[in-house]
Amino acid sequence: MRVLGEDHPSTLTSRNNLAGAYRAAGDLERAIPLFERTLQERVRVLGEDHPDTLASRNNLASAYESAGDLTRAIPLYEQVLNNCVRVLGEEHPTTRTVQANLTHARSRVRLQRSSGW
Repeated sequence: MRVLGEDHPSTLTSRNNLAGAYRAAGDLERAIPLFERTLQERVRVLGEDHPDTLASRNNLASAYESAGDLTRAIPLYEQVLNNCVRVLGEEHPTTRTVQANLTHARSRVRLQRSSGW
């Protein structure tokens, strides 16, 4: 950060990657706030529709899902899916990934309802 600065896209990518590493290690208490901060900064620096911002929103939704917070994950997935379709198109790999993530989260809700959770 000293060389590139807090707002440099590479700094934001590094921060996003660190949050992803925390998530992969199961440390959601560190991952979620870092994903949230990175998303806010990417919106401010890159804009709502930048592909990196869309990826950050998907990553945050995925972290919420990992934490079992489907009430926050699903609306965020829906938002990013709508933006991905509009900005990237229905066939873009990122759009397809978000669609798969949303489908998975919704299936978890159905499973919870059917099993009485």
